[in-house]
Amino acid sequence: MVARGERPAGKGQTTQLGGQPVASENISITQGRQGANVLNDIHLIEKLAHFNRENVPERIPHAKGHGAFGELHITEDVSKYTKAKLFQPGTVTPMAARFSTVAGEAGSPDTWRDVHGFALRFYTEDGNYDIVGNNTPTFFLRDGMKFPDFIHSQKRQPNSGLRDDEMQWDFWTRTPETAHQVTYLLGDRGTPKTSRHQDGFGSHTFQWINEEGTPVWVKYHFKTRQGWECFTDEEATEKAGTDPDFQRADLFNAIAQGDYPIWDVKVQIMPFEEAKDYRFNPFDLTKTWSQKDYPLIPVGYFVLNRNPKNFHAQIEQLALDPANLVPGVGLSPDRMLQARVFAYADQQRYRIG
Repeated sequence: MVARGERPAGKGQTTQLGGQPVASENISITQGRQGANVLNDIHLIEKLAHFNRENVPERIPHAKGHGAFGELHITEDVSKYTKAKLFQPGTVTPMAARFSTVAGEAGSPDTWRDVHGFALRFYTEDGNYDIVGNNTPTFFLRDGMKFPDFIHSQKRQPNSGLRDDEMQWDFWTRTPETAHQVTYLLGDRGTPKTSRHQDGFGSHTFQWINEEGTPVWVKYHFKTRQGWECFTDEEATEKAGTDPDFQRADLFNAIAQGDYPIWDVKVQIMPFEEAKDYRFNPFDLTKTWSQKDYPLIPVGYFVLNRNPKNFHAQIEQLALDPANLVPGVGLSPDRMLQARVFAYADQQRYRIG
C-alpha cells in the first residue's frame, strides 16, 4: 500500500510498511495471496454474516428450555364439543413440545425450583395450534398489567446484577392473588425430577365450538403416564451444580433409547351459560375448576418419539404463541390469556423476525 503523495516502488525497490522498508518483490498487500478481502467474495461474506446472526435474543421468561417431536392421537369422541379437526376421533396430528423453566437465563440449571413451562404445538390441516401452558393448573396473576413486574422480580437486581429472594418475596406478599401458585411452586411441582415425570396444563380457560356453532368452555390437562417423580430441595440443588442440563439430557436420551414418554390428554368442559353465575370467576387464572363440578373427560394421548436434529433451529426458534388457533378453538375473557395473545407474538417478532 502506498501512502498519499508517495511514488509506488518498482521491482527491486523498497516501500514503507509500518515504518520499516520492505522489498516490493517480497510482498503485495493489495493483490494475490496477501491481498485484501473484497465484497464479491460472497462465500466469506455470507459465512461471516450468518455467524454474526447465529444467536437470537433469548426469551425473557422461559429462556432455558428443551423439546422434542411426536404425535397427538385422539381415541375418544369429543365432536359434540368441538369441530377442530385435530380433536376428531382417530386423528393423528404431528406435534412439538417445549419444556422450560420461567425465571432463569438460557444457561441456568433446569432443576432450580421454578414453575416449568409445558408448551405444545400441533401441526394441523388448518395451521398451527399452540397450547402454551405450565406444569401447574394456575398462575401467579390474573391481570397482564402485572406480568412484567412479576418477571422482573424473578430476575437480577439493576445495581448488583444478582438475583434477590427478597425482591421475589416482596412481589408475592404484596400481591395476594399469587398465594395459590406460590403453594404449587413450593410443593412438589416446583422441583420435578424430569420433564417426563410431570403433568402439564393449558392453565387458561379456552373456548371450544362444535359444528352447530355451540360454544363451551374448556381446560386442558396432560397427565403423565410415567408417574410423578420429584427432587427434594437438596437433590435439586445438588443436581443444579453437577448437571445443569439434567432434564434436557434426560428427555433426549430417553427418546434416543426408544423410551418414548406419553401423556394422556383430558379436558374439563363447562357449559357456556354456566360461566355467568359460577361461584367464582371461571376465567380467573389464579383458580382451578372443581373436578366434582366438571370431571375430567378423556380425549386421547400424545407421545414424544423424535429428537430435534438442530436444537437451535427447531427448539430455540419454535415460536410458540397462544394466538395460533384453528377453527373449533377460541379464546376466553381470561385477561391474562388476552395479554399473552399480544405479548408472545410480539416477543417472537423481536427475537426471530
